[in-house]
Amino acid sequence: MRIQRIETIPYAIPYNHPLRFASGEVHTADHVLVRVHTDEGVIGTADAPPRPYTYGETQKSIVAIVQDIFAPQLIGLDIMDRAKIRQVLDRTIHNQVAKGALDIAVWDAIGQALGTPVHKLLGGFTDSMRVSHMLGFKPAQELLDEALRFGEQYGITTFKLKVGRRPLALDIEACRVLREGLGQDVEIYLDANRGWTANEAMEVLRQTEGLGLSLLEEPCDAKEAMSRRRLVEHSPIPVVADESAPTAGDASRELLSGGANAICIKTARSGFTEATEILGLCTGLGVDVTMGNQIDTQVGSLATVTFGAAFEATSRRAGELSNFLDMSDDLLAEPLQIIDGRISVRSVPGVGAAIDEYKLARYRQDHALSTSN
Repeated sequence: MRIQRIETIPYAIPYNHPLRFASGEVHTADHVLVRVHTDEGVIGTADAPPRPYTYGETQKSIVAIVQDIFAPQLIGLDIMDRAKIRQVLDRTIHNQVAKGALDIAVWDAIGQALGTPVHKLLGGFTDSMRVSHMLGFKPAQELLDEALRFGEQYGITTFKLKVGRRPLALDIEACRVLREGLGQDVEIYLDANRGWTANEAMEVLRQTEGLGLSLLEEPCDAKEAMSRRRLVEHSPIPVVADESAPTAGDASRELLSGGANAICIKTARSGFTEATEILGLCTGLGVDVTMGNQIDTQVGSLATVTFGAAFEATSRRAGELSNFLDMSDDLLAEPLQIIDGRISVRSVPGVGAAIDEYKLARYRQDHALSTSN
């Protein structure tokens, strides 16, 4: 079964309200739907979420790199030859989100061809993941109201608080208000998106001591090598590398240099293949992993839960799976459901990301760009 054609479909779906954080804000899901067509009629599907303020990729650049560079080299390859496909992608540096989407689409096609759910092909550890919800920049009381609403409506008991604001008192107050309002049984962890310096992060940790925060993600720019290493050494909680560790090589560098002692895995930028490599590195070194969210649609969140549920280490913590709830619409034909704080995998061949073609036609921004042989 060979790759015959690759589609890149740019589309735009507005958010109900913007998500704000230290490195940017998102008002619209300007994503790219990637489809890998085979000569036997199997179609693998994945979502590519551009994050120019983090990785430098845009909707236009993803379409261009796939159509102009990757597709001409991938067409004609056997869909099962994942190592060859990976070699083609690795010839071009960066462009992690474009590569990740192609990898997931290939895995989806393989699962369909074999008649097996991809979460089973990857590892099959469990069939669902606990959900962590991401809270963006808002006044402290609004953050608490949102967390209480999501806890009541969806059974979510883990929250990731976006921090990195100045003055530091804004985020310190938010931590205190959330802990007092949610109680001790709810997990709260922080993500500064490189918004502070390492010394500012140390001060926040000092002033939030005793609040039971579980993780601190990207407190400062990883380029602050010496001060960040000092922060990791003195932090009472794990310091997580996220955007500083998009590849297995980057994760190795951060862990071995002391720049982090936990890693966030995001399938949107690593696909399933490199995510497996990163996970193996982390389990071998004995460091925690989290399953992150790239402000994903339901298509992207389904890919995350597919990978996260496949392994014991990735299913141990709640995955960031719920930000699609802030979108005004989505492309999945069968919407994801959060029940008792969990999202289940799709027990169908492949990933299970069947697309509502009417919605895709409504939101797409192109005229059916594609490359074929």
